Amino acid sequence: MNANLDKIDHSILTSLQKDATLSMDALAEKVHLSRNACWRRIRVMEEAGVIKARVALVDAEKVGLGLQVFVLMKAGAHDPKWLKQFHDAVRLMPQIVGAHRMSGDLDYVLRVRVGSVKDYDSFYQDLIRRVPISDVSASFVMDDIKDTTELPL
Repeated sequence: MNANLDKIDHSILTSLQKDATLSMDALAEKVHLSRNACWRRIRVMEEAGVIKARVALVDAEKVGLGLQVFVLMKAGAHDPKWLKQFHDAVRLMPQIVGAHRMSGDLDYVLRVRVGSVKDYDSFYQDLIRRVPISDVSASFVMDDIKDTTELPL
């Protein structure tokens, strides 16, 4: 447990991760605090950056983005110019919903959301136009066994 967060903070965070639409009264009751004490704790965690945002989780399938792809990459170069090109591409391409620099044999793993294999091919063509890549492969997700944003507090 983080030294700055106590058991009640963890309880608040766990509840918000499950349902950020809980009213302050319902949340306070759930964590056994007064409404004002609960609200103050949330504000402190927001100001400290512990709570980064409260968002709606959208069903990708229902909005036409049912194909999830993990793109495994080796960089085309390792200089500041390439890195800037790559970072710019990642920021500008909304299909990329996650980008991670890795240790080991791979340099980067991208998590991409598109509607179809054809849409992925268009994404891929756009990506390699924006930034030179040494090696790239893609794995298409066949079944989401577990996919959560909830951290194990």
